Amino acid sequence: MSESTLPPELKRIYVAGHRGMVGGAVCRRLQGEDVQVVTASRNDLDLTDAAAVESFFSQQQVDAVIFAAAKVGGIVANNTYPVEFLSDNVLMATNAIQAAYRSKVKRFLFLGSTCIYPRDCPQPIVEDSLLTGPLEPTNEAYALAKIAGLKLCQYYRRQYGAMFHSAMPTNLYGPGDNYHPEHSHVLPALIRRFHEAKLDGTETVTIWGTGSPRREFLFVDDLADALVHLLGVKDPPDWVNVGTGVDQTILDLAKLVAETVGFEGKIETDPSRPDGTPVKCTNVDRLHASGWRHRVDLAEGLRRTYEAFLAEQSAGQLRAV
Repeated sequence: MSESTLPPELKRIYVAGHRGMVGGAVCRRLQGEDVQVVTASRNDLDLTDAAAVESFFSQQQVDAVIFAAAKVGGIVANNTYPVEFLSDNVLMATNAIQAAYRSKVKRFLFLGSTCIYPRDCPQPIVEDSLLTGPLEPTNEAYALAKIAGLKLCQYYRRQYGAMFHSAMPTNLYGPGDNYHPEHSHVLPALIRRFHEAKLDGTETVTIWGTGSPRREFLFVDDLADALVHLLGVKDPPDWVNVGTGVDQTILDLAKLVAETVGFEGKIETDPSRPDGTPVKCTNVDRLHASGWRHRVDLAEGLRRTYEAFLAEQSAGQLRAV
């Protein structure tokens, strides 16, 4: 954990989406701060209901917001329900941002994703790549909603002087991840597959594609630390990438996961399956210039994540949605 940089006037912080992987990590990070963390479950607050959100902000009178709430899903869900992925996420963002401004919230930090950037933009991805080309079609609806939230924060800051800004994290992993066998992201999917292969005595695990695409991964507790850091930056960028700036091939990732889990069999690739984008890595110069760098490397992060996976599975709390 970095030394606290939170301004003393930020005493009540609302963490939206506290039951998700990111929101949970933010709550853990804030436990070491002299702040009161405000949360609300979906049963208590429907963020798509403008009147309910307005009432919540009016009653709670929070000083800052870290907005990690979102309707999320894999490629299949994004392709099948683009209406909901666009409309629900736009409603949640606009309702919260508008209500926060009316309630005189001092800081609003909106959480997006690097999927907001064009599918074929130059690598590593710089923040200025936004809106310079077409989005990845399979998650276009979600990306458009996140762009709308990011831009609304920028416009409130420009038009009204509100300190509303955004963070765009790279691929995340860590405690509380989603381990659904079909809908999870690549890293938790690999953890589960190698773990089950070890238990079953399977000799070979096959990964999709050639294994050559390169991806970047950030431990979720590092992200939480970066978000708290950004709340304390006096004049932050309108949006900033949050990542490591370090990537590796999917095959090397699979080897590292296998080593972490204790799978000693053979790893094969399936070139008949799609590879996806050849390279996806963020430029984190803006973040470094603000005074923050990641601390948890991939090997350490995987070790901690696998420990959390085993603990969550043992307690019957493993997310698989």
